[in-house]
Amino acid sequence: MTIGILGAGQLGRMLALAAQPLGINCIVYDPASDPCAAQVTRHFRGEFEDFQTLFTLVQACDAVTLEFENVPVESALWIAERRPFAPSPYALEVSQDRLTEKNFFRSLNIPTPPFASVENREDYDRAIHSIGLPAVLKTRRFGYDGKGQEVIRTAADVAHAWEALGGRALILEGFVRYQREFSTIAARGQDGRIVIYPPTENEHREGMLHKSIAPAPEISQELVRESDNHIRSVMSSLQYVGVLAIEWFEVDGRPMANEMAPRVHNSGHWTIDGAVTSQFENHIRAVAGLPLGSTAAKGHSVMFNWIGTHPPIEDVLQMPEAKVHWYGKDPRTRRKIGHVTFNTRTREELDSLIRDYESRFGS
Repeated sequence: MTIGILGAGQLGRMLALAAQPLGINCIVYDPASDPCAAQVTRHFRGEFEDFQTLFTLVQACDAVTLEFENVPVESALWIAERRPFAPSPYALEVSQDRLTEKNFFRSLNIPTPPFASVENREDYDRAIHSIGLPAVLKTRRFGYDGKGQEVIRTAADVAHAWEALGGRALILEGFVRYQREFSTIAARGQDGRIVIYPPTENEHREGMLHKSIAPAPEISQELVRESDNHIRSVMSSLQYVGVLAIEWFEVDGRPMANEMAPRVHNSGHWTIDGAVTSQFENHIRAVAGLPLGSTAAKGHSVMFNWIGTHPPIEDVLQMPEAKVHWYGKDPRTRRKIGHVTFNTRTREELDSLIRDYESRFGS
């Protein structure tokens, strides 16, 4: 079997690597001339709106999936008419627009921050008045890793935020005072079976994921049950196939949805070394129509992202528990170039390793 993957970054790379032991070939499709996934599997170069080149991909594949959510919906629909495509184009449509996504969450009674659509300056002023400050102004589309958003803390920030982002479709969200950020990652097979990984606590810096710990420490079972039920509701409503991630705020012991990603997710990288079946393997299994694997954690794990630069790998490997994942990218500011994972039997051992790593390489 051959699976086509739209996008050829590190997620496509890890999907292709996870497919190989299953006897499944992958072809990545991306406009870049030298994407990092091309180092481990075949690469077709083409724009996502280039239907002639996309047809070449379709002819070479039995099914098609994606590694990022900004694939044009029109292209996804075109492919879905010719080959099995997962997740569905509708899931893409919902997740590509923050306003559509928030309304979708609300339709399923999933709590979200207060929000308002902003099309012009009059909308903006009304939204500021109704939601209040602090708030966050965001582009409705193409924002990720902290891009396309401005925090408005006081009235003095209102004009600056509009100057930075005005003139396009926006959403204003109330600023959430949360106890923690965590994510739920789940996979749904073609038979409708859903498997869910333990919750992952996340620490972001400048809008980018810095560190993930799984299972999330000292998290209440009620919070886990509620967030798990919500992701089941989302996947069932979308008739989803593949891996889905939802990022949450914990607010007074309850989950509040921040955003979802219809793909494998950075906060699930720990599953490669710390779960019975990684998120990447389970996504490939789902797309291929294979039974899903166990999502049970193998002890306790932490993942540190390497963004822009990295500590000397030989020094990191002095720590015997370190599992290094290098993406084959040249270092660049705000670019994810790799990660390292540690897995231990107990939480106490993990806490000790985290302190050791951060004392050696910085927190």
